[in-house]
Amino acid sequence: MNVYAIIAIFKFEMSRTRRTLMQSIASPVISTTLYFIVFGAAIGSRMGQIEGVSYGAFIIPGLIMLSILNESISNAAFGIYLPRFMGTVYELFSAPISYIEIIIGYVGAAATKSLLLGILILITARFFVDYEILHPMWMFCFLFLTAITFSLLGFLIGIWADGFEKLQVVPMMIITPLTFLGGSFYTIDMLPPLWQKITLLNPVVYLISGFRWSFYGISDVQVGISLGMIMLFLIICLTLVWWIFKTGYRIKS
Repeated sequence: MNVYAIIAIFKFEMSRTRRTLMQSIASPVISTTLYFIVFGAAIGSRMGQIEGVSYGAFIIPGLIMLSILNESISNAAFGIYLPRFMGTVYELFSAPISYIEIIIGYVGAAATKSLLLGILILITARFFVDYEILHPMWMFCFLFLTAITFSLLGFLIGIWADGFEKLQVVPMMIITPLTFLGGSFYTIDMLPPLWQKITLLNPVVYLISGFRWSFYGISDVQVGISLGMIMLFLIICLTLVWWIFKTGYRIKS
């Protein structure tokens, strides 16, 4: 294992975050703060509790997931796409470093950025609503697995995309709508029976449900199912990454 190469890629990607601090950190935190002000303080104060939890506190896991999913994908996608766009990726592939080490460097950096963002949002939420974390270890486990999984997805998107527009297609047109429809701002028990069944086809429901359980002990689906869905998605992403490097899809061309 070429640890020095992994550290070099990791440091380079993290330094890119420092250069784009407003875009990569400040902007998501400010956007989430606005959600807390509007939904948590303004609307939440006029709403009752949901399963014994105030509305402002109830939406915290969903808002964190919304930011984590989008930022994990964007960070990893831009991280690998920019070298492809500039042509420097071939120098990386010709270096004495394996594909596994390349993935660890890029995905590890993207996941680290997302975890830092999630922690900042948790700290920010404390200024607007009171909340508790019943299972902090499980909370970090869900956060870590989600960041790794969707950073892998972002890496795949960065390999697949042949233009900057395609980098935003999946986060904006697929992930964000699925997150809003996945119980970020409500529990699926509020929906009619038919829509409850349809909503269970949304994979993001399982992510948010398990993450919310780690906070308040409440969930829309069983925690084991939520964890199993995350692991399944992680295995699918790992399989696709292995296939890409095995076949050279959009790498050798």
